[in-house]
Amino acid sequence: MEKKEEEVPSSAVAAMKIDDKDNAAGSGAKAEGGKSKKKKKKGGGGGGGQKKEVKPERPWTDELQTDYDRILTVGEECILEADLKKLLLAKGRGVEDGGFNLYDGFEPSGRMHIAQGVFKAMNVNKCTHPGTNSKFVFWVADWFALMNDKMGGDLAKIRIVGQYLIEVWKAAGMDLSNVVFKWASEEITNHADKYWPTMLDVGRRFNVTRIKKCCQIMGRLEGSLTAAQILYPLMQCTDVFFLKADICQLGVDQRKVNMLAREYCDAAGLKFKPVILSHHMLYGLKAGQEKMSKSDPDSAVFMEDTAEDVERKINLAYCPNKEKTDETNDAAPAEEVDAGKESMHLQVDTLKNPCLDYVQHIILCPPGATFTAGGKTYSDFASVKSAFLSGEMTEQNLKKGLTDGLNELLEPVRQHFTNDENARTLLAQVRQFKKEDLKAASSDEKEERRLNLVATGKISSAGGHVVFAPLPTASPTLQMATDILARLALGGDKKKILFLSDWSAHVCSSCDADKKAISAYHTVLLSGLRSLDPTLMDDVTVVTQSDAILSDPSNYWISVINIGRHFRLDDIMGPNMKDSDAVGPVVGRLMRVADVMGLDPASIALPTAAGDVDGFGGADVDENIIGRYYDEKLIAVGMSKPDLLRGDALPIILQQREIEAHKTENDEYYLMDDPKVNGKSKMKKAFCEPGNIEFCPPIMVATTFGLGGKSQILIHRSEENGGDVTYSTKDELERDFESGALHPGDLKAAASALMVETLDKITAGIKADADVTKASKALKAFEKKMSKKKK
Repeated sequence: MEKKEEEVPSSAVAAMKIDDKDNAAGSGAKAEGGKSKKKKKKGGGGGGGQKKEVKPERPWTDELQTDYDRILTVGEECILEADLKKLLLAKGRGVEDGGFNLYDGFEPSGRMHIAQGVFKAMNVNKCTHPGTNSKFVFWVADWFALMNDKMGGDLAKIRIVGQYLIEVWKAAGMDLSNVVFKWASEEITNHADKYWPTMLDVGRRFNVTRIKKCCQIMGRLEGSLTAAQILYPLMQCTDVFFLKADICQLGVDQRKVNMLAREYCDAAGLKFKPVILSHHMLYGLKAGQEKMSKSDPDSAVFMEDTAEDVERKINLAYCPNKEKTDETNDAAPAEEVDAGKESMHLQVDTLKNPCLDYVQHIILCPPGATFTAGGKTYSDFASVKSAFLSGEMTEQNLKKGLTDGLNELLEPVRQHFTNDENARTLLAQVRQFKKEDLKAASSDEKEERRLNLVATGKISSAGGHVVFAPLPTASPTLQMATDILARLALGGDKKKILFLSDWSAHVCSSCDADKKAISAYHTVLLSGLRSLDPTLMDDVTVVTQSDAILSDPSNYWISVINIGRHFRLDDIMGPNMKDSDAVGPVVGRLMRVADVMGLDPASIALPTAAGDVDGFGGADVDENIIGRYYDEKLIAVGMSKPDLLRGDALPIILQQREIEAHKTENDEYYLMDDPKVNGKSKMKKAFCEPGNIEFCPPIMVATTFGLGGKSQILIHRSEENGGDVTYSTKDELERDFESGALHPGDLKAAASALMVETLDKITAGIKADADVTKASKALKAFEKKMSKKKK
């Protein structure tokens, strides 16, 4: 078997090579792409503690070599063979507390072709041979079938189909003693707090370009993707870690997303990577079919086919006897080519004869198997192929031998479903499902699956006014707080909800996706808001996104995926995102629409047109996709479209600097936790050109914290400058400042006093609550850590 290196960006290839001497299990060897990290042990005096005793390597035995060779026969490619050896040494035969997991997944869709049935059963038996110390985990993707409206979206029927398929494998000879079936609908829902954060972490670590390359798992062109098709690779990558898979034993068509799992290990600093063991994809029976298709009954032999069906299909099968020297294809050119079609088969095949393919990978797959055609018995595929190409074996004899061999393999399945009562009942149910009208209701007839926060008790009623807090930062600014208060005020008398998007923050890598830092930010932010406007905040319900989602995770994520299906990826990315950008904001924007559906508000206040919610000016995109989804989908199912409002507080930027490097918190803006002394020192440096009211920070500060909370503001002046003066409006301030009647020094003095008073209130609020004090310190420590990391 040819060993191939991973498909990774060229800049990372060198870092992902493995030195054979570093592959011993339990040796603490470096993983691909990095130096080994040794932690210093704390210990007694003299030598800094005793060194940990190094376990001797297990010997590589003949039995382990047999396991290794047998498992390798399953795959057309193994990445990496050295990793497989290391895995067998660490967890394989003879390790008492060991054992390793292989995984594959399937969606119960009603039919099983022979590759998924007989071929898979043979491969599972090779991987779980007695004594190998392995377990094969099947991920029964019933939740995904539900999402895709299989069996009319009826989960009970989908489960019955799944049980039928398991019964097929049993009848096909799969040894189930070391096989586990895990149902996605149960596992994901019961462990939503583990599964979805992992998916979000996968999403934040890759750019759009990389995820697009995985979309072959759906057979889609990169240029015609919906936003949902970006989610599937992220979820499949998550499955690997959620199921604790040591080996991903799927088809070559899943190779790119499995490689994503290995790359994620590098990005997330995980030491051990899953081995990718990709099995061959059987050709479809028609000319030019790179793989079999469940939607084309004549493209493959199916497990429920009668002997007559098998004979008819094989007799009609494409069966060339001359190898081609070019890349021409006998099939008529399609309008669209399956994404990544070139990688469907990793080994060069200039014949592409599906009949020979079946002989090699099904008939001769079990150890010691033979193939008989034209009165002659063959024990190896090379002899069969040579005899056919030379003319010694006719096409008629090849097809007759193949038909007999396939029917011999399928007959036990037919007998099982005839004689076993449970199997017979399952088959009858599945056949009945096919007869019934299972077509899902059209979008204007069925209820939209969504999170309902009223039903889950997270909010008291629908029809409120919603404001989404800005994504977290290690240095929350006073501007963030004033903007939130301004948007909350737009709700008038409606019930007000402040939504803290902590999981969206994770997928967008806010605060480097540090859970504690994100939580600390929200704690400090809420404290500041309550200090600035306690009356308003008393009427605000605070909802944390993760708590909301976990109250009904299944319906929430189904709604996210349905939203993604509705929009093209380009719609969600908007004008500012590029393929080179992280995919996280795409996920975050889909989640924002799902959050709105869960809240079912009467109005939403978003930042102004210049506002930025995710690093890419997402406020405009949010308004567009929320509005469109209601107009095009939700209104038809009885949901009321919320008013989409835009608003910010007055800007309290202290300096105007175009060069980003020159911007600094020292004098550019106020922080939520600035000490009160900064109220004066920063205002002293603030831009304040005489007569300039186009950009005058002291007027903005005076209006926000003076006139905003009081009916008037008193500015002290010397007698020669006209004495003290009282202002009631921003217009009055601007009039006198523009005319020169109000001196910059007097204006700054008043603004400084207001800022000292404001910061003193916020500081007092932080100090009054031990949890807020702790959160403030945690944010500062996190900021310091990130500053060192940048250096």
